Amino acid sequence: MTGADAPNVGKLRRGPACVVVIFGAAGDLTHRKLIPALFNLGVEGAMPDNVVILGIDRDPRDNAAFRKLMRDAVVANATWTGKQLSAWLAFEERLHYMSGDFADPATYAALQERLHTLDALVPESEGHLFHLAIPPSLYPLVITNLSDSGVLPRIGPPDERPFARVIIEKPFGHDLASARALNAVCRKAMAEHQIYRIDHYLGKEVVQDLMVLRFANSIFEPLWSRHHIDHVQITAAECLGVEHRGKYYEEAGVVRDMFQNHLMQLLTLTAMEPPAAFRADSVRDEKVKVLHAIRGHTPDEMHDFAVRGQYGPGAVNGVAVPGYRQELNVAPGSTTPTYASMRFLVDNWRWKGVPFFLRSGKRLPAQATEIAIQFRRPPHMMFPLSTGEKISANVLAVRIQPSEGMSLQFDVKVPGFEMRIASVKMDFDYAEGFGTAGHDAYETLLLDCVLGDATLFTRSDESESAWEILDPLLTHWEHSIPSHFPNYAAGTWGPAVADDLIGRAHAEWRTPGIPDIQVAK
Repeated sequence: MTGADAPNVGKLRRGPACVVVIFGAAGDLTHRKLIPALFNLGVEGAMPDNVVILGIDRDPRDNAAFRKLMRDAVVANATWTGKQLSAWLAFEERLHYMSGDFADPATYAALQERLHTLDALVPESEGHLFHLAIPPSLYPLVITNLSDSGVLPRIGPPDERPFARVIIEKPFGHDLASARALNAVCRKAMAEHQIYRIDHYLGKEVVQDLMVLRFANSIFEPLWSRHHIDHVQITAAECLGVEHRGKYYEEAGVVRDMFQNHLMQLLTLTAMEPPAAFRADSVRDEKVKVLHAIRGHTPDEMHDFAVRGQYGPGAVNGVAVPGYRQELNVAPGSTTPTYASMRFLVDNWRWKGVPFFLRSGKRLPAQATEIAIQFRRPPHMMFPLSTGEKISANVLAVRIQPSEGMSLQFDVKVPGFEMRIASVKMDFDYAEGFGTAGHDAYETLLLDCVLGDATLFTRSDESESAWEILDPLLTHWEHSIPSHFPNYAAGTWGPAVADDLIGRAHAEWRTPGIPDIQVAK
């Protein structure tokens, strides 16, 4: 299945001139994602040539040293061509740097002066974009100082110019109380439309296309309900361990790291009603309604709706790897979960009785993220099958990574005299269909932020609603210390209790990816 013959009717969106300020300019996120994304946007013509980027961090260095640091980062995270090398020489002239202590008010006074100087380089600048690529514990400090110093003014209507916007990375809070406290800091400093809570999953092409799949294709929308769907599986599997993030992971665990943001976002996009229009608040209103409809559970019920795990020693792709408790900066007796699977019920008219199974874990056999819609089996099977044999269910799988695309699994008759039925697939791959793998998620999201399009960003009530669902579970788990960790070997698909969880719904976990043809003999 290909999209190569489809005309490119979309008009390239081009961001306005502005000044981008990155707090945490020496950090990993800036190196791997932000500067490469801004550079690529410039190469593709999505950002004007006079956008200026100012990096701020504690380390003393001059503009030349910062430019070399960023060039090395872009080279390490992209395939260079002669065109890109030429473009970089022009791009790096727009990179600037200043050092400062984020807790010192003098830093923000110096930033104010620096912005006056940089604004003169961009006389047609429409505003300032502040990206907080810093530890979450510093968000309140930086936002408060930006506001108190006057660097970050409160903007009235969203179309007022010059604009002032702030991008906040996940995690947005550690629990419901901290999320509410951070939202209070944000609301005191600026209007809601100035806040862009970023989740890079929502910048992926296939995640955005999920809405197109549902609401632009009349063959799917009538089937998208309890009448035709048996259950939904959303999987985010990682084959890596915690690597160098042991200290962070000990505080976060898999639920805060993956469920509160990424997986809950995918659930709401899968389950939401059609928005009145493809506008930020219309889309986010429907996502919040889904979160409000998710059934809560008492502590006595939670074992039936959520299970956790922690990986022990094992092998991934034939290579022996240590268990979580042997990782750097992890306590020898740690009870932090590295795996979780949950069953959510959305109590509304469309989804009543349809379970949504979400799972994520580290040191699993594959690196894969997908949404799998499993349809109901036919109510009566008229075809002769062997004893105990059954026809596979139809599955629509939306692959988010590693290769973005979709596949539809259905049954056909195998050619021949006998009645044999096979499960086959139709597959669409973005890179194959359109000759390109699309843009990096950060390119899409940074451009949206510069343009003032908040559709793919999380609103305050959405963030708090997700915490309201997961907070009781986290509290329950923190007060019921597991005695059975580790309970799955690295390189396996998680603990046996996860199979029991989905088995109680007469279902089983799907292996992410495109299934091979299965023949009923």
